[in-house]
Amino acid sequence: MNTRWVGYGVAAAAVVAALVLLGLSSGALAPYLGGYDAGADFNESRGYDHTEVAVYDGETEEELGRVNAAVADTFSKRYVGLSETDDLPADRGMLFIHDGAAERTYVMRNMSFGIDIVFVAPNGTITTIHEAPEPGPNEDGEEQRYSGTGKYVLEVNKGWMAERGIEEGDRIEFEL
Repeated sequence: MNTRWVGYGVAAAAVVAALVLLGLSSGALAPYLGGYDAGADFNESRGYDHTEVAVYDGETEEELGRVNAAVADTFSKRYVGLSETDDLPADRGMLFIHDGAAERTYVMRNMSFGIDIVFVAPNGTITTIHEAPEPGPNEDGEEQRYSGTGKYVLEVNKGWMAERGIEEGDRIEFEL
C-alpha cells in the first residue's frame, strides 16, 4: 500500500472532523440537529431529559409555581433552545444547565412567542428575570439580547413569572 494515499486519507478525515467540530462550535449545524417539540409527549421529545422545576418565595418558602421543563444540558440543545418551537404549553418550560456560573446572554433566535428568561445562581437563587417579547415581523430575534448571571437559565411563557409574583431573590428547585 502506498503510504502517500494513507497520508491523504488521514488528512481528509482530519479536515472533515475539523469542519464538523467548527460547525458545531459555531452553532452553524445546530439548527439541523432538531429542536424541542413542546407538543410531544415528554418521553418522545427528541432526546431531552425532563425535570419538574418548583419556584419558592425567597423569604416565606411558599411555593409560587411549578413547571415541567426540558433539560438543555449540551451545547447544541442550549444553542437551539426553544427556537423553531411553535408554542409552549402553560405548564412547560426549558431549563438550561451550564458548567458553572457566568455572565450569559440569551437571544430570541427564530422564536414565535414571547418568553420569560430567568437567570439562576448555582444555589437556586433567581438573579435576573427578563420578559422577552416575540420578534417582530421580518426580525429573526438575534438583536433581542437578554443578559444575566447564573449557572441555570429557565425559560417559560412570557408573563408566567409575573402572574405568580416571582421576583429576583426567590429560588428554584429541581432534580436531575
